[in-house]
Amino acid sequence: MDRVQAGYVQLILHDDENTPQDFVIGLLRSVFSQSLTDASEVMFTIEKRGKAVCGTYPRAVAEALLQAAQERIRASGHQLVMTTQAGDDMGHDRCKLCGNFSEDPLRVVGKAALVCDDCMLATAGNLGAITETKRFDFACTAIEWHFAGIPLDRLVATSRQFPGHMRADVQAVVDKLFSIQRIRFFGIQERHRYETLTFASLTSAGQAAHAIAPAQYHDVEIGEPEPVKCLDNGLWLCSADDLHYTVLLSAHREHGEEAGVRIEIALPAGAAGAEFVRRCFGAIEDAVNAANCYRGKILSFDGGANYRGRSRGLMVHKLPPVDRANVILPEATLKLLDRNILNFVELRAQLRQLGQSTRKGILLYGPPGTGKTHTIRYLASNLPGHTTLIITAAQVELLGAYTNLARLMQPSMVVIEDVDLIATDREMMGPCEESMLNKLLNEMDGLKEDADILFVLTTNRPEQLEGALANRPGRVDQAIEIPLPDDAGRRKLVQLYGKGLRLEDGLIEEAVRRTRGVSAAFIKELMRRIAQAGIGRDGGTAIKPADLGEALDDMLFASGKPNIKLLGGAREMAQATAEA
Repeated sequence: MDRVQAGYVQLILHDDENTPQDFVIGLLRSVFSQSLTDASEVMFTIEKRGKAVCGTYPRAVAEALLQAAQERIRASGHQLVMTTQAGDDMGHDRCKLCGNFSEDPLRVVGKAALVCDDCMLATAGNLGAITETKRFDFACTAIEWHFAGIPLDRLVATSRQFPGHMRADVQAVVDKLFSIQRIRFFGIQERHRYETLTFASLTSAGQAAHAIAPAQYHDVEIGEPEPVKCLDNGLWLCSADDLHYTVLLSAHREHGEEAGVRIEIALPAGAAGAEFVRRCFGAIEDAVNAANCYRGKILSFDGGANYRGRSRGLMVHKLPPVDRANVILPEATLKLLDRNILNFVELRAQLRQLGQSTRKGILLYGPPGTGKTHTIRYLASNLPGHTTLIITAAQVELLGAYTNLARLMQPSMVVIEDVDLIATDREMMGPCEESMLNKLLNEMDGLKEDADILFVLTTNRPEQLEGALANRPGRVDQAIEIPLPDDAGRRKLVQLYGKGLRLEDGLIEEAVRRTRGVSAAFIKELMRRIAQAGIGRDGGTAIKPADLGEALDDMLFASGKPNIKLLGGAREMAQATAEA
């Protein structure tokens, strides 16, 4: 210190990779009375440049601080080095910003500078721009700056967790609530991928500090032209009516479970803050219950590869609507569908007033390829305001989550395809299958009588269904057969799937006669092969009887009985065709 003769002395702290960050920050706070924000910034400068100025002080003050710091360092056993050099004498009565003399300078003690009134007024007038551009490297320094003068033990943090598949609705309402009131917004670097970010963890300094990072978004499909940009995490610093608060959005992760969306609001303790938090969470809950992003659409939980990289949680199926004219079923079957589903839904309000149950279970059964899935699309297209949830047998373990979503999205239709795969006779099933069946029965039984939920089950093998599922009212109220098409049905199918071809009446009648006993799927494939033959011959749409014969020969005889079964043909139909 003797070699430094200046009136003011700078104390410089040098980098020592063996000294923990927490000790350095503690030294700066205890000896030099720096705030957590200033101490963290000094620590960041040391790591980046190898040294940093702790402060500029009058010679006597600098000597005392240097001695205290060195004693603390020696007592800890660390090898941290602190040096001195001549410092600025602050220009006596000159303003540190403009250099002009001032009769009444202002001393900013923490920064050891003089600022005149004119510069102070100019700075105050530009406070908004300074606030927007102030640089932070760590979440803890940003939080301390935002709650300046308010100790952490005077803050209260309240959190809520929402299902991860509802993140699009959560993101929309968070953007709406806090975008106007925000002062700053940051993305956060997650130090450990499988830990949940909390407000308490963001206040940690030193080696546990969370760095500020670019905001990270994920595009989530909701069935609209543009996906919703959902944050992986985000920290809002906001102010409303002189109330400073923070909002943290993060993922709540538990092993083996879907990641949830966590919202945490932190602000000073008090009645005003508690009321503000109640209003905010109420608005978020209302938005999730409204489920505007997904209501009225056809959904299933994301269970496979998505090569566009957008799906997260829920998949929206963009299926073309199906008109009644395109549902080729016997008139008696169509009337059953109308009475038990479409008309039932129209009369729900009146049924509820009479104390009648508004939940319903329908079983669609019939051979493969007869149009059960097509019928479901027709129902989904003609149930106004209904959300359709499609469950495959492979996803039955998610049945509870589907049922919860169905309750949220009411009115809704829950479709379980190939239910015979999980609801076969109990004498034929093992413990895993029986557990899945019990889960299905419990979910169907657990619905309230006034629930606006339809269960539609499909099966190719109704005789193998468990009696408890198929025979008990309240689980399945109506079984509707989707049969093989009759002559009139096959004629309509030939015309429907061959609408782009020039088909003479005689050819249509021959196709109807020679396809007795086949499924709708068989006729759809037959018409595609006939179209292919016409294109291959002359590139046109004119079809000849030979095209029909060649296509039927390929489908029924060239590949044997397995091919007939796969394409939805019948053995007796093949025999009849051979005889013809």
